[in-house]
Amino acid sequence: MSKIILGIESSCDDTSAAIIENGYLLSNIIANQEVHKAYGGVVPELASRAHQQNIIPVVDRAIKLAGIKKEDISGIAFTRGPGLLGSLLVGTSFAKGFALVNKIPMVEVNHLQAHVLAHFVKESGKENKQPEFPFLCLLVSGGHTQIIKVNDYFDMEIIGQTIDDAAGEAFDKCAKTIGLPYPGGPLIDKYAKEANPHAFHFNRPKIKDLDYSFSGLKTAFMYFVRDRIKENPDFVKENRDDLCASIQFTIIDILLDKLKKAIQQTGIKEIAVAGGVSANSALRTAMYELGNQKNLNIYIPEFKFTTDNAAMIAITGYFKYLKGEFVGQDITPLARMPI
Repeated sequence: MSKIILGIESSCDDTSAAIIENGYLLSNIIANQEVHKAYGGVVPELASRAHQQNIIPVVDRAIKLAGIKKEDISGIAFTRGPGLLGSLLVGTSFAKGFALVNKIPMVEVNHLQAHVLAHFVKESGKENKQPEFPFLCLLVSGGHTQIIKVNDYFDMEIIGQTIDDAAGEAFDKCAKTIGLPYPGGPLIDKYAKEANPHAFHFNRPKIKDLDYSFSGLKTAFMYFVRDRIKENPDFVKENRDDLCASIQFTIIDILLDKLKKAIQQTGIKEIAVAGGVSANSALRTAMYELGNQKNLNIYIPEFKFTTDNAAMIAITGYFKYLKGEFVGQDITPLARMPI
């Protein structure tokens, strides 16, 4: 008998709904919120209001595109956390109402686990390569930077993580320093493509074990640009692309340095990347080059599964549904939720 899961993602500023049937994706709809660009970052109150406006149309569209009726849905999976509490409340409340009216079970999903399990979303007519357990996953986003040892679908161990800022935040803040609009990470990737990644040198932080730090690099970049502008007011305008390439090269070099150490320590050759920063073209290229050099199997999701999306929530919910891990109407969202 088919198991059809409706997934709801509302952890930050994207409202998304997806339908998974027996592990295969039928639809994945995302409504972005353009309102935040004017403020240089996500405004929590505006995000939660936009979720309220978007969630019903998004779910309706996902169900219709999947070619099913709401009565066909076996269970509903929703992001419980981590994320912005107001945004999470919208998704959680919708899931409760939908489950109650349609008399179906609810499945809570950890947003970070879902990013990792995005690798297991299958699509008809595609190769659907999936990492074998155990594998290492470099989870890189605006809010998180972690190296995770994945032993099973829900047996995950963080073996390295940032002690301050995430890599995605470093991309965005460095972009802001040189006058690029939010979100700046994709623009750094764009302008870096034809530029010199060795034009400017930035020191790497010396952090023990497998942990990361990006706060010092972010600050050093800010002071570097400030001092050069004092010498030449047109410095950024004249060197924008090389600045983008150089800071991008540095961040990726830091990420891969610790990942290489994790590979050496664990001996694991199945390596995955997940999270919004995994959409960065230079990181993707560097990962495949690393795979060729070290004889590793590299797994990187399609672009549509890198940023926040409900497909990853639905597939995680599907695996939990099969285990019978349901929650009741008393469930509450969590702004912080360890993996």
